[in-house]
Amino acid sequence: MLAGFSAELVRRRVYPVIVAYALIAWALLQIGEVTFEPLGLPGWVMTALVFVAIAGFPVAAILAWMFDITPFGIRRDLPPLFADPSVAESPSIAVLPFTDMSQEQDQSYFCEGVAEAILHALTKIRSLHVAARTSSFRCASADEDVRDIGHRLGVSTILEGSVRKSGGQLRVTAQLIKVADGYHLWSKTFDRELTDIFEIQDDIATSIARSLVKTINPVSTTSTRDVVAYEFYLRGRQYLNRLRKTDLNSARRMFFQAIRKDPEFALAWASYADSYSMEAMYADPTPWLRDKALEASDRAVALGPDLAETHASAGLAQLVSEDFETAERELKKAIEINPDLFEAWYYFARTRFHQGDMDSAAELFAKAASVDSEDYQSRLLRVQILRGQGRVEDARSEAHEAIEVAERHLEWNPDDVRAMLLGAGSLILLGDTERAERWMQRALEIDPDDPISLYNLACNYATLNKVDEALDYLERAADIGTVSKDWMENDEDLVNLRAHPRFDAILEKVAA
Repeated sequence: MLAGFSAELVRRRVYPVIVAYALIAWALLQIGEVTFEPLGLPGWVMTALVFVAIAGFPVAAILAWMFDITPFGIRRDLPPLFADPSVAESPSIAVLPFTDMSQEQDQSYFCEGVAEAILHALTKIRSLHVAARTSSFRCASADEDVRDIGHRLGVSTILEGSVRKSGGQLRVTAQLIKVADGYHLWSKTFDRELTDIFEIQDDIATSIARSLVKTINPVSTTSTRDVVAYEFYLRGRQYLNRLRKTDLNSARRMFFQAIRKDPEFALAWASYADSYSMEAMYADPTPWLRDKALEASDRAVALGPDLAETHASAGLAQLVSEDFETAERELKKAIEINPDLFEAWYYFARTRFHQGDMDSAAELFAKAASVDSEDYQSRLLRVQILRGQGRVEDARSEAHEAIEVAERHLEWNPDDVRAMLLGAGSLILLGDTERAERWMQRALEIDPDDPISLYNLACNYATLNKVDEALDYLERAADIGTVSKDWMENDEDLVNLRAHPRFDAILEKVAA
């Protein structure tokens, strides 16, 4: 118990504050002792200074416990996913992105991909809790102790590693660390050929499973054994995670090369489908994009019927094609296979939103946020729904934490306009309109012609009751890209626009 409390003091950085306070208080007392008497100040002034220094000590400790100082200002410290990792109901792990030790420092996509493959393989073990990729990858820092990371993520173990890749040679080092004491539970170094990367990943994942849940079954980490196809796939995943139109096109080219090398690579087919679905959803309503998404996702499911990722991809493709019944069937299948797959819950929530089932959408966004505690989208969209339902106090209560998650995301991704614009909606709700408008203007400077950004700007200006500005941005969004009629009709952020003739005209245009 005392060890757990001490670890929490470390996580909240209380010890450094106490030391700093003691040093400052000591310095002030020394200055007072030297200067008060020559200045002719009465003796009680020194006594008062001593009293203030002593009384301020617990205040400083309490404030250090409750708040963190960040680049975005002072914010309340949040508890980890579990109050104490040592009492978690099941074994738990966070997989950090592997460090690139290559001489050229150009293998970040490969290092992240290796760690991500291991992470996804571990999520299939039902008795093992695995921190979401977004959470664990964002927590990695060269100067941060893995024990602090573990306590923050609420896991009992951490996997960290490094990759040195040179031509066809590969050195991979992996270490499984116990958060409670920082000791290694397992470690291994592999000096192998690049073509052995799949065996290395499987070996690491299997060793972790045997260490934590005592399983004797081997763990497979990918659906290909072609190393060139795998490299193209990993490069594509790095592009796909950025969610920008140009990046989606780059991702698609990488996935196409992957499936050319290995036509039976199910995960590459699923990601190939996602690149089409996301462009159709966010940037371009062209029907052929939807058709290509459906074609590729069907192929992915046929090749990998037991993979949650292929069914989630199929669900997204059906959502974009507005076949909501089929979308839900595929997403439920993905959740049945892997209940910890964030994308399945997130797309399920969006499917219900498109159908106008806001109560269910709000619940599903909450579930998505619980699966990935560092995802800002699910939290901010849930706040939007609560506000639209008139549950203003609930919305405000959740908006504080949602903004903190968005701020943490922006620390790592300072040019993510989607985070800025969705976050601005919650800032408006909280009355911080000045900061909301700064975020909106910054987003517009970064990407002035992105249709989804223009749509979100329209929502925020509508919420501020700036009707003309909102309609201007909504018209621009409809002119240059995708605006979903179903989403517009159910989006309560646009309620101030619905009586305006220009809104009806935009609705007719996007329905055509």
